[in-house]
Amino acid sequence: MAGAYYEKLARINLTTGEIKVEKLDLDLAHKFIGGRGLGTKLLYDDGCATVDPLSPANELIYITGPMTGSNSPSSGRYMVVTKSPLTGMIACANSGGIWGAKLKFAGWDAIIVEGKADKWTYISIEDDKIELHDASEYVGLMSEECDDKFKAVYGAEASVLSIGVAGENQALLAAIMNDKDRAAGRSGVGAVQGSKLLKAIVVKASRKQLDNIADLDALKEANKRALKVLSENPTTASGLRALGTACLVNIINGVGSLPTRNWQESCADYADQISGETLAEKYLVKAGACYHCPIMCGRLIHLEGSDKVIGGPEYEPLWAYGTDCGVSDLNAVDECNMWCNEYGLDAIGTPTTIAAAMELYQRGYIKEDECDGVPLEWGSTKAIIEWTKRMGDAKSPLAKLMANGSARLCAAYGHPEYSMSVKKQEIPAYDARGIQGIGLNYATANCGAAHVRGYTISPEILGLPEQIDRTTTEGKATWVKIFQDLTAVIDSMGNCLFTSFAMGATEYTDLLNAATGTTWTAEQVLEIGDRVFNIERMFNKAAGMKPEDDTLPKRLLEEPVKDGPSKGMVSRLDIMLPQYYEARGWVKAFPTDETLKKLGLDECVGK
Repeated sequence: MAGAYYEKLARINLTTGEIKVEKLDLDLAHKFIGGRGLGTKLLYDDGCATVDPLSPANELIYITGPMTGSNSPSSGRYMVVTKSPLTGMIACANSGGIWGAKLKFAGWDAIIVEGKADKWTYISIEDDKIELHDASEYVGLMSEECDDKFKAVYGAEASVLSIGVAGENQALLAAIMNDKDRAAGRSGVGAVQGSKLLKAIVVKASRKQLDNIADLDALKEANKRALKVLSENPTTASGLRALGTACLVNIINGVGSLPTRNWQESCADYADQISGETLAEKYLVKAGACYHCPIMCGRLIHLEGSDKVIGGPEYEPLWAYGTDCGVSDLNAVDECNMWCNEYGLDAIGTPTTIAAAMELYQRGYIKEDECDGVPLEWGSTKAIIEWTKRMGDAKSPLAKLMANGSARLCAAYGHPEYSMSVKKQEIPAYDARGIQGIGLNYATANCGAAHVRGYTISPEILGLPEQIDRTTTEGKATWVKIFQDLTAVIDSMGNCLFTSFAMGATEYTDLLNAATGTTWTAEQVLEIGDRVFNIERMFNKAAGMKPEDDTLPKRLLEEPVKDGPSKGMVSRLDIMLPQYYEARGWVKAFPTDETLKKLGLDECVGK
C-alpha cells in the first residue's frame, strides 16, 4: 500500500480541455515527501523555470503532502507551486483551512494546471470526477460572495478555492483564496491563476478521513506524542489560541524590531493599540482553526460599525497596515485585512507597498495630483483603506503600479532603495537589523523575503527550542540552515509550521514514517529538507537568479536603527552570508556539483 499517498495526479490542460490522470511516482514522492518539495521537483522537471510566468507555458500545481487530511496535528495545509511573476523565481505559497484536506479526501495528491482557457473557467472535483465549466457568472465576485455562490450549487460541504478581482486583473500581489479567508498569499500565485482564466476550483469528497495510512496504530501513538509536546508548550497550548499570531506585536516592539514608517524607525509608542491583546479585548468573537488543528490561532472578529463577523488579521497585516504605515486605528487595520481577503491580495505585500508609496509621497516623488483625492500620508486610515481597494480594482495608473508591488513602484519613481523587499518580494514584520538571523533567512529564502522559510524568531526572540542572542551573528548560519531545512520538511508533509514551536524533527519523522511506511531517521528527514531547498535553488538558477540577489535593502545594511532597544544596529549580512554558503556547500549562491551529488540531485549536476 502507498501509505498516505493516493498515487494520483490530475493534469488539466485548459487550452485543449484535456484532463489526464497520471500515476504518482512513489520513489520520487518519498525522495521529496510531497507538497512543497515534490511540487518544486515536478515544476523543475517540466521546464517551467525558463518560461514567462504569465504565459500558458507556466504550470500551476496545487499539491498536498502525505500528512494533509490525516489525523496528525494541524494537517490542513497544501501548497501552490509555480513560477512567480513577482520574483521571476520559484513560488511555493502555503495555505490552510479545509480545501487541501478535501482535495486529499477526493483521492488526489496534486492537480497540475497548464495552458490557458479561451474564456473564464472553473474546475469541479467530485472524487474521481473532474470537469471544466463556464465561470462567467462568477467573474468580478469578491471572495466571500464567490464562495457562497458556489456552495449554493455544490452544497455546504464543498470547499472553494478562488481568485478575487486582483487575480482576475493579474496583479502581481494577487493571492489565491480558499474557504473565504485563507490565503496562499505570496509571490503572485493569484496572478498566474488569473492569467489562465481560471476563476476557481471546487472540491467535494465522499471520504471524511484518509483510508490509506500505512500503520494506523503507529500513527495514533505518534499523534499522542506530538499532541503531548504541543500541550506542554505555552505558545501552542494557549498563547496562540488566546491572542493569535498578533501576540507578537508587543514582543517585537519591545525589542525594537517592529518596522515603522517603511522601516525608517524600528519601534512605535502606539504599538499596543494594534496588538493581539487589544484585538482580543475589543473585537474578538472566538478563536478559529484550520483542519484538525489543536492550536487555534485563527481570529474571528466583529468589524466595528457593521454586523459582520469576519476572519481577523494575523500579526503581519496588523504590523504592515499599522506601524509600517504609521497607523494606530485597529478597526481600520481590520477593515483593510478584510479587503485583502475579499479582493484576493497578499496581506503583507499590499500594505508594505502602501508604506513604500507613503515614503515616496513624504519625499515628494509621488505628487498629490496622482493620489486622486486620497493623499498617501503617514497615519491616514482613509489612505490605507482606499488604496487597498484601489489596488484590488487596479483602475488608476498609480493603483495599477502599486498592485504589482513595491519593487516595481519604487523603481518607476527612480528610487528602488525605498522598496523593503528581497528578490522583489516585500519583507515581513521583523527588522533584520535588530534580529540578525532572520535577516540572513530573508536574504537567502528561495521565494524572496519570507519569514516562514526559516523562522529564527523562535530561538532569537521566543527562546524556542532555546534562547540565542538576537544581536550576534555567531552561529546564525547554522541556525538558519537547520530552520530552513526543517521548514521544507513540514511544508512538504502538509502540516502547519506553527507546530514547530513545540515539535522537532523527531516528532515529524515519527508521524511521516507511520503514515507512509517509510523508516527514515530524523537526520535523513532533515536531509530531505536540504534536498528540497537545493532543488528550489537550482530552479532559481535556471530561472536567471544571480548571486547578488541574495541580499537585503540598503537601508538594513547601511542605516543604523535610530532609536529604541536596537539603536545603532545594522544587519551584518556581510559576515553571515559566506558562513551560510559554506554550511550549505554552495559557492557564489549556488550548490556545488559535490553537494548536488550528495543530496541525490544528479540531474542538476553541471547546470
